[in-house]
Amino acid sequence: MATIQIIFNGDVIQERELAKEIVTIGRKSDNDIQLDNLAVSGHHAKILTVLNDSFIEDMNSTNGTYLNGSLVNKKPLTHHDVIKIGKHEIKYINENAQAGDAFGKTMIINPDSDGMQETEGSAAIDQSVSRLAAEIASSDKGSIAQKQAKIRLTSGANTGKELSLTKVLTTLGKPGTQVAAITRRPTGYFLIYIDGGDSTGRPKVNNEEIGSAAHELKNSDEIEVAGVKMCFFIE
Repeated sequence: MATIQIIFNGDVIQERELAKEIVTIGRKSDNDIQLDNLAVSGHHAKILTVLNDSFIEDMNSTNGTYLNGSLVNKKPLTHHDVIKIGKHEIKYINENAQAGDAFGKTMIINPDSDGMQETEGSAAIDQSVSRLAAEIASSDKGSIAQKQAKIRLTSGANTGKELSLTKVLTTLGKPGTQVAAITRRPTGYFLIYIDGGDSTGRPKVNNEEIGSAAHELKNSDEIEVAGVKMCFFIE
């Protein structure tokens, strides 16, 4: 599991595991990591962890978030990367972090045109997810995650079109509107929220918005991402 070291004035003042999929950082006490410094915004940044990999995202902070000395909005993290927020540094430690093409295609959903287009993930959505890659090692051949799963569009111009979920992670959505992902794990398939404007809310499963944690999908669940509905099913 990935860990982070929180450093102030050259000293490690805290070390913790990234046990949650979303870890918030800021000056207010309701953050997972509270940094008591006036240079830190109330809700400054967050670390999103998907499988073995993580990325840092600035939350419209006043003074910005820096990764290895460069101002960033959202970037993937690699072993020994250093995040700087105000006067604090956060060192990311994860020897198992990988980069590559283990993720599947990105399905761009556009209800105003031809409905669905498959492209490489790194070119289709924000570069923040371009280096997120992870392999799930499992010997449980009988688990649900080893069975063939698909999604079928049930609204929009391409109603009826299907996409097989053959990769570890398949991203769904419309950049700038809402992006989600389906992850394949040894125990099943899960929907996670990646990005989107506040006005769009979060993706829905069976007409209910999902939370910050990964949402386990069941056969015949109806998913809604970026205003387009689709059915998840296992053959």
